[in-house]
Formats: sequence, C-alpha cells, structure tokens
Amino acid sequence: LRRIALEINGKKEIRSFFEIPISVPFVNFVGNKEDLQGIQIYKKLALLNELPADEAEFVFRDCCGSVEWARQMAESRPFAMIENLFRRADEIWFSLSTADRLEAFASHPKIGSKKPAPIQQVRAASWSVDEQSGMETAEMDVSERLAEANSLYEAKFGFIFIVCASGRSAEEMLVMCQRRLGNSLETELNIAADEQRKITEIRLGK
Repeated sequence: LRRIALEINGKKEIRSFFEIPISVPFVNFVGNKEDLQGIQIYKKLALLNELPADEAEFVFRDCCGSVEWARQMAESRPFAMIENLFRRADEIWFSLSTADRLEAFASHPKIGSKKPAPIQQVRAASWSVDEQSGMETAEMDVSERLAEANSLYEAKFGFIFIVCASGRSAEEMLVMCQRRLGNSLETELNIAADEQRKITEIRLGK
C-alpha cells in the first residue's frame, strides 16, 4: 500500500512513502541542510494529503497503533502546515477512549525486547529498534532488572511500560519504570498517553 510511483531525474521509480529521496525533482535548490530538510518534510506532507484514505491510514498507523486515531487523521486531511498535522494529532489522541489508547500501547514491543509487537507494522517495528538503541549498550544486570520491572509493571497495570525511548539509556529507563510502579492506574494511563504522544510526534516528523 505504501509504494508510490515517483519521477526522479526523468526516470520513474517506485519508492516507499517514507523512503522518498531528499533530492527535490525539477527544482534547482540552493540553501543549507535545514532548508532542504524543510522542503523534504513539506513534500512528504503534500504526498500524504493526496494518498487514498486506506493508504493514509496505513501510514498513520506506523506513527500510532490506534486504528481510530489513524482513521480520524486520514479524515482530517489535507494539512496545510506541519504544525496543523501535529496539532490535530494531539487533539485526536487525547479525545480517544481508553480502549483505543491501549490498542496503541499494544503496538509497541516491550523495552529491551528483540521481537516486534504482534500487531506492529514493519516500518513501525524498524523505528522501535532505532528508538530503543539505548538498550544496545546496556549491561546484562541492567537488562535483567528492566525485564523484571517490565513484568511487574504489566502485571500491575495490565499494559506494557510505555516510554519515549529516543535518546534514553537503559539505566534511565530502568529508573523510570521502577519509579512509575508506585503510581495509580489512572496516573499511569495519563503518563503513558503522554509518552505515546511524544513517540507519535517524533514519527510524524520522519
């Protein structure tokens, strides 16, 4: 669903939506890297606006595993600016039911797990690996303690420990998980929802 035909340098190529090259066809661009990245973001936004609804929903589900969130995001197009995309993403997310949020949580692998979540899409699974890169340098003791904390967390709250792992070390995430074990279910649902919001925003910007 996410394969798109593009004309690049006069040649037709089939690319994944998220693998559109940085080069901007038919434009002689002179500027810095940040300007070029900005153009690239808006080129992807324009393509997202033009996708059929089912394909757009598929793309959005890579960013957040809630089917309802993805459906409403697809229906909310077109987005004139990236800020509109982020704002609408937050509005929809915080309007969802607990069941919809739990569905999104379930689309993530456990922190430290080598396997993707059962309902996770391929692109999202790849992003999860990158986001959890802090686990790659974790000491065995830290990994084992985090696995234990993960199990205690899931047993207490009924869903996995959700944290925006980008840029975080294994030790930092262990401390966060242990600290959050003392929270109430209501508090944890709210914290996990905000962590999911952070994850979604990062992925929407890819």
